[in-house]
Amino acid sequence: MRWAVLLAGGSGTRFWPLSTPENPKQLLPLAGSSSSAEDSVERLAGLIPRERTLVVAGPGLAGKLQERLKLPADNVLVEPRPASTAPALIWATWEAQQRDPSAEVLSLHTDWAVGDAAAFRRTADTALAIARRHDRLVTVGMVPSRPETGYGYIVPGTPLDDAARSVARFSEKPDAATALDLMAAGALWNSGLFAWTASRLLAEVASHTPEVAPALPALAEGDVGRFFREVTPISIDVGLLERSGAVAVVRGDFAWDDVGTWQALARVRPKDPGGNVVVGDAVLHDSQDCVVWSDRDPIVLYGVQEMVVVQANGRILVMPAERAASMKQLLDALPPAVRDITQ
Repeated sequence: MRWAVLLAGGSGTRFWPLSTPENPKQLLPLAGSSSSAEDSVERLAGLIPRERTLVVAGPGLAGKLQERLKLPADNVLVEPRPASTAPALIWATWEAQQRDPSAEVLSLHTDWAVGDAAAFRRTADTALAIARRHDRLVTVGMVPSRPETGYGYIVPGTPLDDAARSVARFSEKPDAATALDLMAAGALWNSGLFAWTASRLLAEVASHTPEVAPALPALAEGDVGRFFREVTPISIDVGLLERSGAVAVVRGDFAWDDVGTWQALARVRPKDPGGNVVVGDAVLHDSQDCVVWSDRDPIVLYGVQEMVVVQANGRILVMPAERAASMKQLLDALPPAVRDITQ
């Protein structure tokens, strides 16, 4: 009955110049020796088999993912257009239900770093069991390690049982002061790891997500193209979880990171004695807390701190680590001849 849905959208622009439309971050070994997409599938081993793993991706990436992940061809669902996470997950859940009317679905992203695969599977198993037992949409919350302003937060409510609580409220990307207050109140990061039965998700969408619900008949008729033409792009968090009264939260007891920027590599990769993360050919002298990635030429750093230096695809990027989250602004300002990389 259990199915996994992996979201593999996006081009990973925050990892420019290494990530490109032809070889985006999902296919790159950012957190280790394998790509994050491959790690995501391997992490499910023993919990959900490959034949019940669905991947949602754009047309430019679908074929590469199917080959890399060794999935059946009809398990890779190609989005007709990007429409955020709600339409993608609703479509994939509907597809799982067509193949298995009693489907239970675990939803995850393909760009995470997870420190303990066994603990991840135990938490996912619990979330799926809670979704079935209490007939709720379940989100996995992670204990915050810093006042992160780029994540959403979950304030747990009353207990449902020993493993799960209701959700009192969500707080999306608060400022630093609010994030500290949320942490003090016991709020959890919204990891984006979800579990539900297909029947409950589709019923909640019909009741609470007007951006998508009117397009559901198109899925019933097998017209995926019309479904995507008719929906309004919206995230599953905003479009459903923040509106539904049937949401529960389970605490995640494993190391987790949403590897979203170059700076994140300092949290998920081993460091040298100076606190530097180095991938490829580089020499650092009297330098601390830097992230260095070289795809080809040697890089030498001398007497600098908290810098990101990347050499890849014929481009060189140098910036303070604190500016890593602003990569999209930089790319918008670059001349197309510099920004656009063809391979």
